[in-house]
Amino acid sequence: MNPVDVKHNLKIEEFRMIATDRHSPRVPLAMPFGWFQVLYSSELAIGEAKPITYFDRDLVIFRTESGVAKVIDAYCAHMGAHLGYGIREHAGSAAAVEGENIVCPFHGWQFNGEGQCKHIPYAKNLPPRVARGEKVIRSYEVREINQCILVWYHPDDIAPTYEPPIVPEAALENDEWGEIKSFTWEIGTHMQEIGENAVDAAHFHYVHGTNDIPDVQKQEFGEFTRHGLLKTRNETPRGVIEGFIENFSTGPGLSVIKFSGICDTILLANLTPVHSEHARAMYAFMQKKVDGKTVSGGIGDAIIANICSQMEEDIIIWNRKIYYERPLLCDGDGPFAKFRKWYGQFIPPSPAQD
Repeated sequence: MNPVDVKHNLKIEEFRMIATDRHSPRVPLAMPFGWFQVLYSSELAIGEAKPITYFDRDLVIFRTESGVAKVIDAYCAHMGAHLGYGIREHAGSAAAVEGENIVCPFHGWQFNGEGQCKHIPYAKNLPPRVARGEKVIRSYEVREINQCILVWYHPDDIAPTYEPPIVPEAALENDEWGEIKSFTWEIGTHMQEIGENAVDAAHFHYVHGTNDIPDVQKQEFGEFTRHGLLKTRNETPRGVIEGFIENFSTGPGLSVIKFSGICDTILLANLTPVHSEHARAMYAFMQKKVDGKTVSGGIGDAIIANICSQMEEDIIIWNRKIYYERPLLCDGDGPFAKFRKWYGQFIPPSPAQD
């Protein structure tokens, strides 16, 4: 199931103006750590490499000839060349991948996905750290599941403290659910501000124009997970149909949202920090096949279009609002304090310094 109907609603120039037209942070929180999506699996072929920027770092991602996705810091440990940009026959793309290694375009040094230098083509005597097999470039844990490539980020390079969830409906071999339809947005705020929407039922009426405020059925906070359930009432030509929006979050970056009532829809709503106040939202929708084919048009696409429209409305708020540590809340607001306490475990006390 490769992504179809891919649309990138980036509006990147407008985003850049909003993000840079200020002198102090609107959200004075450190960048969160956890598992984050960096690409869809279909975006990285065997033997291909790409430069990517996340976590306020320049990175390079490559898929080895054995098919494994790897992510390391972008700069060669030898003389600092960027591994994400090739020359000569690789000009216009990233550096070459040979076997399990990426090849530096400057002097041909080869590095594996663990950040070790595995070959220096002209060296007679290897540098001691290379000879000892030490890691000389920072590497990152990678999980490839749900048709997504996920990276573990922690500013202090701490090993993963939890694992990302497997979503059966998103498995390539699942023939019941159609191909994913993916959308991407750039958002000019800290990821916590975006995540708080999940416990803010009241905004549906005022931001998205719903007839009423959804009923909150559940708001549960686990160790690394969060589970929410909203009951909705949807106006249709056949009258009002009750539906549900069920949200399962794992860490700050991964969410699975299930919409039911009219047309069952599953959304992988993944957020990844580019910088502390620049998040990239990668949304992948899935719906059940009809007669063995991915649904196109009709009520299914109308539901996706409506959700995307709501995202565009939310972004108008997120790109411009400021963060209050102690907001003035009323009894009709959601459990913001509980959410922030849960989310706070993924935010370091202060930005780490390399």
